[in-house]
Amino acid sequence: MGTDTVRTPPADGAGLGREQRGWYFYDWACSVYSTSVLTVFLGPYLTSVAESAADADGYVHPLGIPVRAGSFFAYSVSLSVIVAVLVMPLVGAAADRTGRKKPLLAAAAYTGAGATTAMFLLDGDRYLLGGALLVVANAAQSVAMMLYNSYLPQIAPPEQRDAVSSRGWAFGYAAGSLVLVANLVLYTGHERFGISESTAVRICLASAGLWWGAFALIPLTRLRDRATARREAALPGFRQLAATIRDMRRHPLTLAFLLAYLVYNDGVQTVISQASVYGSKELGLGQSTLIGAVLLVQVLAVAGALAMGRLARTYGAKRTILGSLVAWTLTLAAGYFLPAGAPVWFFVLAGGIGLVLGGSQALSRSLFSHLVPPGKEAEYFSAYEVSDRGMSWLGPLLFGLTYQLTGSYRDAIISLVAFFVLGFVLLARVPVRRAIEEAGNPVPDRI
Repeated sequence: MGTDTVRTPPADGAGLGREQRGWYFYDWACSVYSTSVLTVFLGPYLTSVAESAADADGYVHPLGIPVRAGSFFAYSVSLSVIVAVLVMPLVGAAADRTGRKKPLLAAAAYTGAGATTAMFLLDGDRYLLGGALLVVANAAQSVAMMLYNSYLPQIAPPEQRDAVSSRGWAFGYAAGSLVLVANLVLYTGHERFGISESTAVRICLASAGLWWGAFALIPLTRLRDRATARREAALPGFRQLAATIRDMRRHPLTLAFLLAYLVYNDGVQTVISQASVYGSKELGLGQSTLIGAVLLVQVLAVAGALAMGRLARTYGAKRTILGSLVAWTLTLAAGYFLPAGAPVWFFVLAGGIGLVLGGSQALSRSLFSHLVPPGKEAEYFSAYEVSDRGMSWLGPLLFGLTYQLTGSYRDAIISLVAFFVLGFVLLARVPVRRAIEEAGNPVPDRI
């Protein structure tokens, strides 16, 4: 691939500050989808819709394929990454080639917001509609997040990126907390509002799409496009991803970090997307308990993201991430032994997840931004984003297959420990300081 690029001179401090504040608001806009839709409501609700359409043996038959109703949601998440892998590299290369990220970000954001709003139509036994909307929304979210993340190296100098990235995640979790409170009021009081439980869930799903679309206007107003001199044409789907990976081979340490990230973040995202299913179907917890637990995660994740950003200033981002992976492993192992019908212990587990969730994601994003060659931000972040925000495919697939083979959600949840252990080993072997130098970027004092 050609590498004829130019860097736009940095904006003044006031200009960057305005862009940074606008950038935070995209996390504020879209994180409500990840929280209310993907984490809380859609998994249990789509599973129940699929169960209502299942045959006597508990199977649904999309395209004639027998699928356990309890695995349909996980398989839908896996399918969404196939769509994302086809689209993201193409969009990322086009964004870097043209320098016009904002129109692409707007298209992806409003496609996802529209599909999420349309989830209001998901009732009865319309499990295929729910699966289709989930695939569209997840793929669009993945494309939008790839473009959003690729702004980070352009709006924050190296020494600010851990803090800026952490603040972005904190904004997202704050929004998730705020909307979850409203969701909890509506869901628990649906009878007082004169609506059914199903209607309350569908309103919560659709409102996430409306929130996403409304607040996306702020970053689209404040972020600005940068000129670029890249001229090579983008390639279709998988060919573009293969071309990006071939280019990464010129930066093997960047590729090594990405491999580690793809492994451990696959585990993180699968826990996020499947935790509510585990809580409702294996532990027998009610929807109100699940909403309260996720709300606790959101509140603690704000503090956790900011606290881990401060830890990174002392110990470096790599060491802080490694510590979070140890915490993830212990937390997931504890989740296997949770007694059914005991919400207190589920809340304890949720608290542990919240304290490490935001920080591990924010620091991974900022650390990767140092490893991206100048001028290829969107293209490289397209590969990064394959495993982000619930877009990972191997974790949900393993979760779904384990349940399909064993009929136990406990076995499915403990199988995810492998992602954190292997991710820790792979990340520990990456010399990040040398990786930053080889990417052609300045090395921060503490990394």
